[in-house]
Amino acid sequence: MGTRLQHQTVWISGAASGMGEGVARLFAREGASVALIDVQAAKGLAIAEEIRSEGGRAVFIECDVRHEASVRFSIAQTVVEFGGLQSLVNCAGIVQVKLLHELEVADWDRLMDINVKSIFLSIKHAIAHLKKNPRSYVVNIGSIGSFISQSSTPAYIASKGAVLMLSKSIALDYAADGLRCNCVCPGITDTPMLREHLNMTPDPEATLKSRLRRVPMGVPLTPNDIAKAALYFSCEDSAGVTGTSLVIDGGYLAAAEWEHPGATRFMEPQMGLREKGGSGYSRITLPTDS
Repeated sequence: MGTRLQHQTVWISGAASGMGEGVARLFAREGASVALIDVQAAKGLAIAEEIRSEGGRAVFIECDVRHEASVRFSIAQTVVEFGGLQSLVNCAGIVQVKLLHELEVADWDRLMDINVKSIFLSIKHAIAHLKKNPRSYVVNIGSIGSFISQSSTPAYIASKGAVLMLSKSIALDYAADGLRCNCVCPGITDTPMLREHLNMTPDPEATLKSRLRRVPMGVPLTPNDIAKAALYFSCEDSAGVTGTSLVIDGGYLAAAEWEHPGATRFMEPQMGLREKGGSGYSRITLPTDS
């Protein structure tokens, strides 16, 4: 067990799978008391129990982050359970693969509510508790889609651009209260949401391998990779850093054009350098060019 988050209580949305699960597990190992916030009760309860069985402090609170009353209750329950609140990590998010003219208003509203409004609600109802601390932290999960677009996901791209700019605004408005807010922007990460997106294509594995050819490192990220970035922003390791973003993308945004050569050292499982993430990450390797 680590100690970087000792004496911290962290509220984590989207914590029952993917990046949120990875954050919850890593933060608990670093000494934090973690409140797992999600609508997936069975998964969330199981993860919280696993964390407790390993010596961590965790509670699951069922919450639909689209609704103010639900978020308000989850914040209040977190404080009751652990006696305070030092950090928020907003991981809740969904993707929709539809062109703008195909979207129903309800589709747009649901995505924006989960991806953006949930951050507003978490700050609104947590700020009184966060202000009680000499230092407090907010980490929002953006995307490489906070900077560039991709086809057929206009609502998602719009939401992730909003997450990045909202993070900057939060950093400015609450700096005087000792709060730092930053944005983590992942690239291709092996999560249930990515798999859902890929499964809409005729050959999901072929689609993933094709996309990874645009990634210099040649491998997908794991939820634990993203959790480590969130950890950096959630403690004094990043003292002096606020209102900015950290791109974790395997080099995806480093070039306007890129065709992967076929093999990198990052693909070698025998090196044992990459860790299994909370979503059940399994390595995807690209065939070497013959």
